[in-house]
Amino acid sequence: MAEYDNTKYDLPSDMANNGKLNKLRAAVLGANDGIVSISSLVMGVAGATSDSRSILIAGLAALIAGALSMAVGEYVSVSSQSDAEKAYIELEKADLKDNPEDELDELAREYQKLGLSKQTSHRVAAELTEKNALKAHLHVHFNLDPEDINSPMHAAIASLLAFTAGGLVPFLTIVLFPVHMRVLATIVAVLLCLIGVGYISAVAGNASKLRAIMRVVVGGLLAMLITYGIGTLFGTQAG
Repeated sequence: MAEYDNTKYDLPSDMANNGKLNKLRAAVLGANDGIVSISSLVMGVAGATSDSRSILIAGLAALIAGALSMAVGEYVSVSSQSDAEKAYIELEKADLKDNPEDELDELAREYQKLGLSKQTSHRVAAELTEKNALKAHLHVHFNLDPEDINSPMHAAIASLLAFTAGGLVPFLTIVLFPVHMRVLATIVAVLLCLIGVGYISAVAGNASKLRAIMRVVVGGLLAMLITYGIGTLFGTQAG
């Protein structure tokens, strides 16, 4: 019988990499939300009034409320996902305990669907079952790694920090710059941040960098200009 390499039937190692990429994407999206939402709000207020105190209070309130909202939303979302993943794990544990032979055949059939021969599929299934049956089944059925269950609290904190980091850029820019420069300075600062966010998201998703950058830049600038225009309109009418 021809010898074969035992290591070639290991579970795909990119599961951990995919998890890291998903976390990076979530952080980038959180920062982008902070940049766009806070810049739009402070630009809208700046269009309505030149009072620095009003802009400071509105921007700070939006920054705190937005960060907390993102954290709560992420906590709820990841908690639901985590509960479902834990339920899948318990289900597979019970199946492996009650019907080990059926589960082995089922795993082999899954690899046959991927194009392996029946003999090779059973060999792969047997080796993976011997090594880590639970991990093998969870990967095949749910693309799930039992050692990489997301923590709702960690996700909430990461989302809060990402939103805050993104939102601080337009907030600090419009607050710290002189009145006659703050609108232009905010636009430039936000533009640079959006370019960075677009580039990172493209790298994380292995997508076109130019397309990703244009998407976030155009969307962010439109949001700022629209809210600034509305603020100016209502500010003029109120005056």
